[in-house]
Amino acid sequence: MQGKHVVVAVSAGIAAYKAIEVVSRLRKKGAEVKVVMTRNATHIASPLTFGEISGNPVALDMFEQIQNWDVEHIALATWADAYIVVPATANVIAKIYAGIADDMLTTTILATTAPKYICPAMNTEMYNNQITQRNIEGLKALGYHVLEPSSGWLACGVTGIGRLPEPEEIVEWLEAKLCATEEFSGKTILVTAGGTQENIDPVRYIGNRSSGKMGYAIAAEAQKMGARVILVSAPASLDVPHGVEYVPVDSAVSMQKAVESRYKDVDVVIMAAAVSDFRVLNKADHKIKKMDSMTLKLVKNPDILQGLGAHKTHQLLVGFAAETQNVVAYGQDKVYRKHLDMLVANDVSKSNAGFNVDTNEGYFLYPDKEPRAIPNMKKTDLAKCILTEVAELMKLKSTR
Repeated sequence: MQGKHVVVAVSAGIAAYKAIEVVSRLRKKGAEVKVVMTRNATHIASPLTFGEISGNPVALDMFEQIQNWDVEHIALATWADAYIVVPATANVIAKIYAGIADDMLTTTILATTAPKYICPAMNTEMYNNQITQRNIEGLKALGYHVLEPSSGWLACGVTGIGRLPEPEEIVEWLEAKLCATEEFSGKTILVTAGGTQENIDPVRYIGNRSSGKMGYAIAAEAQKMGARVILVSAPASLDVPHGVEYVPVDSAVSMQKAVESRYKDVDVVIMAAAVSDFRVLNKADHKIKKMDSMTLKLVKNPDILQGLGAHKTHQLLVGFAAETQNVVAYGQDKVYRKHLDMLVANDVSKSNAGFNVDTNEGYFLYPDKEPRAIPNMKKTDLAKCILTEVAELMKLKSTR
């Protein structure tokens, strides 16, 4: 969102106050924001607040004193990289679809050639009304992007669809639309994340220290870059990124089934999960009582990554390797044995890399070129580096 020009248009829905946080979040992401309000919206949220949060004067009237030679509604329309109406009432949706331009909001959205985004919010019956649905579908057909409302408790005192999504979700949705890249348009990326758990009994399990942060960061970034993303995740205490298809699993075997059943339909697989190498042969059906000692017999789990590599057709396959010594040598061996296009190898013995921290470092390893060292950085930044590299590998693969 850095450097993007975003017009936030606020109509007179009771959820107009949420648009204040939308503006704040957009600015924190580096966007420059200008706000347009309908006159009725000013009875719900103050233009003064929007002006302070956005850092720009709020546009209200068509015939206010002009501060420069540009006609105000045309100046805003040409300035915008994106135009988002939040909240969009049934009234303003109807006016936009009908081409009515009788205030600053409807005039600027009619004049702009920037991508247009609509966030409906209204009473359930108004939203479900055939006229409103016709108008929304009509806007979609004209190329408008529409974020479907949530269900929940509404200001009118009923529970149902029509609630404006939370500001964080709105901004993530807008960012994903604006930051989509040509490389990932129409592509499906499957990402695994988290640490699998192998049950000993209904209470205890064998696990590892993976937090899932790396895989979730990759999934979120891939979605922002325009890919369809499937996130196959072992248990993790993280919010699922908006717009991502979430497939929860627990054990290595359940992850294998989830991944293999989707493998033929994806373009890229990024195996960021920490998968248990072993599972308990005979797990107990009831909680094992305390005793002086206990022996567990373990059996080897399937190597998901190696199985994918052996049956690879068109897919680009990216693996992860957590090592504590000989990182490059052990990692390079995995690249060859598992027929990988790329492997991210890191030394998890370091305190600022690997499991359960927000940073990582290591190496990008390949089957046909020299390793590339990756300096310590936030996992969110590393996710961008990984996907940039994946995009380059996809280009290279398409020319062969």
